[in-house]
Order: sequence, then C-alpha cells, then structure tokens
Amino acid sequence: MNETKKLHSMPSNIFFFIRLLFSVSPLLVIGEFIWGILLILPSRLVSVIGVKYIIDVVTEGERLERVFFAVGAIALVLVVSKLFAWLFREFFWNVEREKVHYRLNKKLYDKARQLDLESYDNPEFYNNFILTVESSSDNIQNLLGLIRNYVGNIISLVTISSILLSIDPVCLMIILFFIGVFLPLSKKIGALQMGRRVDNTKFHRRSDYFQRIFYLQDYCKEVRMNSISPLLMERYNDAADDVIKNQKKYWSKISALYFIQESGIQVFGFMFVLPLYLGYCVMVKNSITPGDFVAAFNGAYSIAVSINFLTVWAVAVFSERGKMIEKYREFLSCDFKIRDGERVAPKDEPKEIRIENLSFTYPGNDEPTLSDINLTVKPYEKIALVGYNGAGKTTLTNLLLRLYDATEGSILIDGEDIRNNTLDSHRDRFAAVFQDFQLFACSVGENVALGKNADESKVLEALKHSGFSKKLSKGIDTELLREFDDDGVMLSGGESQKIAIARAFYKDCPYVILDEPSANLDPVAEYNLNRAMMDAAAHKTVIFISHRLSTTVNADRIYVMEKGRIIESGSHEELMRLGGTYAYMFNLQAEKYKDREENI
Repeated sequence: MNETKKLHSMPSNIFFFIRLLFSVSPLLVIGEFIWGILLILPSRLVSVIGVKYIIDVVTEGERLERVFFAVGAIALVLVVSKLFAWLFREFFWNVEREKVHYRLNKKLYDKARQLDLESYDNPEFYNNFILTVESSSDNIQNLLGLIRNYVGNIISLVTISSILLSIDPVCLMIILFFIGVFLPLSKKIGALQMGRRVDNTKFHRRSDYFQRIFYLQDYCKEVRMNSISPLLMERYNDAADDVIKNQKKYWSKISALYFIQESGIQVFGFMFVLPLYLGYCVMVKNSITPGDFVAAFNGAYSIAVSINFLTVWAVAVFSERGKMIEKYREFLSCDFKIRDGERVAPKDEPKEIRIENLSFTYPGNDEPTLSDINLTVKPYEKIALVGYNGAGKTTLTNLLLRLYDATEGSILIDGEDIRNNTLDSHRDRFAAVFQDFQLFACSVGENVALGKNADESKVLEALKHSGFSKKLSKGIDTELLREFDDDGVMLSGGESQKIAIARAFYKDCPYVILDEPSANLDPVAEYNLNRAMMDAAAHKTVIFISHRLSTTVNADRIYVMEKGRIIESGSHEELMRLGGTYAYMFNLQAEKYKDREENI
C-alpha cells in the first residue's frame, strides 16, 4: 500500500469515470450528452444565425413578416430545447442520478468491507479513504455537469466555428492566441484546488471529532459532569481556525491566478482587441455586412466562451476532478496484504489450534507487539488469556481471526495454515465478541444473528443464555437505535453487551473468541454469564480474554502474557501454586473483593 504508484493522466481518469458511469447507467450518460447539446447549441445558433438573419432582413428592406417568422421560429427552437431539458431533468435525471450515486457507493462499500485492519493504521491511506467516500456524491454530481457542458461546448464550437470561418477566420485566430497565452495558469489553479481539498479533509476530521463529542450520548455524562467543556471548545476553536487559515492560504493564490487569467482573456482579448478588429472590418475594409458584423462578433464570443471552457476553465476543473478520481480509482484497485486462500475451511467439530513461533509488529512501529508465541489449544478446551493492558492479548486473537496476518510464524488449525483458507470460510467458523463491540441500527433478531432471516427460537435461546431479560415490545423484531426508526430502543451498556454476547451463542461454529465478555456486567450477571457460557459452549473451543480473573478459574488452561510474550501457562491451581504474576494478580483482585464485602 505504501509503494509509489504511477499516476494516471487527467484524460485517463475522466474517461475511466465516464466508463464507470456508463456501466452503471448508460441512458444517463447518453442523456447528459443530448442535454448538453440542447442546453448550449440552440442559444448559440440563435445569437449567430438568427440575429444575422433578422438584421439582414431589416437592412435589406425585406417584408417584416419574415422577421416575425424568424422570431417565432427562434422562440420555438428555444422552448422545445428547454422543454426537453426540463422533462429529462425532472422525470429521469434526478432519479437516475440517485441510483448511480448509490450503486457507485456500493462499489466503495464492497471494497471497504475487504479492507484489512492494517489499512486503518495507515493515516495517509485512511485520509484518502475518507476523502474518496465523502467525495463520491460530489464527483458524480460535478462530473455529470462537466460532461454535459463539455459535450455541449464541443458541438457548439464545431458548429459555430464553421459559420465563423466562412465569414472571417481571423476572429478565431485572435481568440486562440489569447487562450494559448494564459492556458498554463489552468493547471496551476487545478493543483491548488486539489491541495486545498486534501488539506481541508484533514482539518475537517479534527472538527468533526468535536461534533461527535457534543451530540453522541456516549460523551454526554462526562461533558456535563466535569469541567472539560472549556478545553474542548478551545481546541474546537483552534481546529476551526486551522480550516479558515487553510482556506485563506489557498484562496488568495487561486483568486490572484483567476484574476490574471480572466483579465487577460476576457477583458483585453475579447473586450478590446476583438472589437477593434471587427470595427476595422466594417468601417475601413467594408468586408462584412451589418448582419455579418453581429454574427461574427457573437460567433467569436461564442467560440471564445467554448474554448475558454474547454481549455481553461474545464482543464482546471477536470484537473481537480481527475485527481479526485485518481484517489477513487486507486482505492478501488488497491491491493491488500491479507489475501484469500484457495481452500474452504471445514465448519464441523473443533480441531487442534497450534500457534508456532508467532511474532507481529504493527505497521510504523519499531518494537513487536507479539514475540515468538507458541501455544496449542486442544479441541473443546476453554482457554483464558490474561495480562496487563498492552500485553498483546487482543492482537493475538485478531491474528487468529486473520484481521491481521502474522509478521513471522504461523497459525495452524488441524495442521492446515489458516492462510491457505478463504477468508470468509475461515472467519465463518468463529464467533467473536469484541471488547469494542457495536450494535447496528436494525432489529434485535438481526443484531443477534448478524444477518437476515433470524431464527426466532435460536435468538430467544441465545438471549436467555446471555442473561438479556429486557422486555421487547415487538419481540425480536424490535428495532434498536433510532437511525431508521424513531421508536427504536436504546439499551444500557450492560444490555448492549448481552446482545453482543448472544451472537456467540446464536452462531453455529466450532470456535468462540470472547474479548472481555463481562466488562460491563455486574458480579451476579458475570457469574451467571460464565455458567451459561460454559454450558452452551461445551461442544466448542473457547478462547477468552478477561481482566476479571474470577472468570478464569474454570478455564482448562490459562496463558499469562506480558509485553507480547507468554510468561506463564497452566490451570488456575497450577498457576496459584507457582506464585508468579497470575497468583499476584488473582490475590490482588480477591483482596479488593474481600475489602468491599467487609465494608458493606
């Protein structure tokens, strides 16, 4: 992911995105082409041919009926083109644009679902990931508009140029000269606009953090009960100032370049040099008629606008869009370290798990998080991992689930390296309850089953084992959270954790990983949960992490970890007799419980 990749050219990125849009909705792209032509060409033709015709009729003393006829024809052309554009926009474009937005976002989400966790540890990649997702809708909206205007201006340029060349080709040469002189500024403007956007994403991430703090329920008690608010507001002001400073830094440069560009082309070129030449042709050379004069001037200005759009403004905007699409394209084609194996892992009875010489270092870290881990878990065993924070317990289970891949060593299940299996089949044989579990905005049944078509009897049984006893108005169909249902149920921390624990009871699989399963539970609920877990997981292998050592007493084997290494292993009784780190930790916790009982 950190390798330098060859960037695609701006036209390549634009055509890539057009092809992508066409694959999703060909009618939308074709409709944009037609809309662009009807949006621009009729009015340009009217300003050249229509006006020339009327002036020629009047100056030649022709019948005025021809003028009325011309005006009526012009009005009809304009009305029909506007009507088509309106019908297309109102009855097709708005709906189809939303479909395209969601279909393209689905591609992003499908790709994001495959991200290994290491990607989230890379700040540069993660920033680009956020920028890609957040700018998806913006890219679609802007690029559709650019396509529409680009096609319309190309057709208009070709059409009007052929008319103007028949009258006086020097006008076109004047326009091309001034455009060519100031064209290099466009690339500079596009680069600055892209730099501003990238920097803004970084600064907005900081300010968005404070938005979460002040509206998420997770933070409300801490914010209200302590004096942290002034500090948070001070840091929010600093973050907002950074955004404003960044805007000022770029905008002053962009504005200056725009001013130079527009002054040179529009003011000096089209408002001074061009009118002088046309005046010379009329007053001195008498080479054009009054109708030709107006047609030439309007045509030249029309061509100037088209060329200015196509080669100056559009180049700058396409340059910015192209760089955004480059990130989009890079994200869709990025290669991750965790790859699928070819073998489908069996999901039957638990087999022996053997971890051999396992080491792991997080990207960007110099020191390994895990060093030379060796352990064997026999089928149906209940294994506890204990140790102080940062010992590497959660990292070890993440490696077992292939959320990361080991830096060195291997993990074997029934003698087969887990990297030889497909990711989906390997992970499907595990039920995992994480310390930082999440509930989803869907029904209780779907939260427990983590999918559709939840089996009601299995869900209720799983909830019973987890100790969940809250009455639900709609049973397992009760919605959790309020993103999609204003009547959604909000649960306490302990209730939420029981929902998460129920997932392990619901899933039919041979292995269960529990990372601090009782962290938010009271001692009674913890005791009942431990009994339920051991009963329900009698025919499964269980690996659990716990800081409450009362939960490890009945484990078949306990592994004590410290600084990424296993320093002790054995049953509870064996480790207590050893009198090492585990015995010290257990006695310290037991003493605290004893002191509490005496104080009650």
